[in-house]
Amino acid sequence: MKAINKTVLAIACCTALAACSSEKKSESPEQAVKVEVYSPTQSSSEGIYLSGELTAKQTASISTRMMGYIRKIYAKPGDRVSAGQLLVSISSDEVSAKKAQVQAMIAEAEAAAKNAQKDYERYKALRSQNSVSDKELENVALQNTSMQAKVQVAKQQLREVNATLAYSNITAPFSGTVTQKMMDEGSMANPGMPILTVEQNGELQVVAAVPENYIQYVKVGDNVKVDLKSVDASFDGKITELSPSASNSGGQYALKIAIPAKEKGNLKAGMYANILIPNKLAKGETGKLMLETSSIVYREQLTGVYVVDSQNQAILRWVRLGKTSGNLVEALSGVESNDKIVFKAGGKLYNGKKVTITQ
Repeated sequence: MKAINKTVLAIACCTALAACSSEKKSESPEQAVKVEVYSPTQSSSEGIYLSGELTAKQTASISTRMMGYIRKIYAKPGDRVSAGQLLVSISSDEVSAKKAQVQAMIAEAEAAAKNAQKDYERYKALRSQNSVSDKELENVALQNTSMQAKVQVAKQQLREVNATLAYSNITAPFSGTVTQKMMDEGSMANPGMPILTVEQNGELQVVAAVPENYIQYVKVGDNVKVDLKSVDASFDGKITELSPSASNSGGQYALKIAIPAKEKGNLKAGMYANILIPNKLAKGETGKLMLETSSIVYREQLTGVYVVDSQNQAILRWVRLGKTSGNLVEALSGVESNDKIVFKAGGKLYNGKKVTITQ
């Protein structure tokens, strides 16, 4: 019995010692995470942000002026074509039949005109011999003039038919790339209905629209910064065109931006662009706070940053973001200019986590 009591006492002592050891361990200070911080920058070179799109300088919608079935399409999207290259062939049996009719009319009119000319020459000779009256010569002269006019009318009809027939074989208006095919072989082509779209090779520009409250601050020749997220490219451009009117665009003034030749290698029409016109502030507008994109934390549909408080704790603060320019993003709300923002959380931080700021 005494042996059992000793055993129980030993177990109790061990348990107590373990509890004390665990308590001391839990009371040990939490290891702080080393972080780098920065303060949001006030964008002194802030300006007007716009959204734009890359387009070809010259784009053509290939269509026909005649109605008929599409016999053959000789190019597909992605094909490079040369100026004058045959692109589409339209069935032209009806126009060809009309052309044959007009050619027959010309032959008939020319024969009648030739006969009328001979009659006129003969009557002129007879009139000089007083064998016919002036009235008879006048009638023959009028008949000759009428026949000659009919020949000209028939020839003009032939020109009209040939002009229409030319649209049965549609060629490329300039060298470029086929970007779209809207119809297939066998479909009925109607006048003005696009069949293909061709864009000029290598000549790209950025098109955008300026709201009416900014238009007074923008002019042709202004330098701009263009950011293309899809290809991770940024470059400087220049405004080359600015529409003087927004009557048909709901208060948006169209502008075009030239792209440097060295930047065109990986660019394609249709890419979206973020545009910044620096040092152009609307009346009453101030520079905005800019955050490093690497410091942004995403939680489903929310965005935030970790801010270091006065007790060196990381606090997750939700922010509302605006335009992105390079590696900076505009903070619309949620931070102050004197906040200490963590550069990269790296998944090691949470609310209240102790941190050590490194230089």
